[in-house]
Amino acid sequence: MKDIIKKYSNGEITVVWKPKMCEHSMNCFKGLNAVFDPNKRPWVTIEGASSAMIVNQVSKCPSGALSIEQENKTTETMSDTKTDFSIEVVPNGPLRVMNDVTIKHKDGTEEKRTGRVSLCRCGHSENKPFCDGTHKKINFQG
Repeated sequence: MKDIIKKYSNGEITVVWKPKMCEHSMNCFKGLNAVFDPNKRPWVTIEGASSAMIVNQVSKCPSGALSIEQENKTTETMSDTKTDFSIEVVPNGPLRVMNDVTIKHKDGTEEKRTGRVSLCRCGHSENKPFCDGTHKKINFQG
């Protein structure tokens, strides 16, 4: 399956969305619904807030599905200079890895992810090993 990448620009910044990585936490919508509204098409209205507000909200994306491009440089949701490695067990949700990581798939292919990535813990994601939010639908407890 081809990875879809959507970009929304205001000329100053570009919001990059990778739907396949999204765990549908709705942090973006809850934090800045003037920009992020999953009930609209397109779901990102970049004119809805200042660039600084958007950058701040994107930095809170738990899965890394949202990032910012600025001045021909991609700024991930976490600092590129971060050297420690952290894994958060989200109650009743995914394992959230904070830092750059290389994932080796069962077929031997490798995939690099930067910033943050959420890994499925419930076993029901349609996008394994990544979380797709299914844990909410099945009421996963863990």
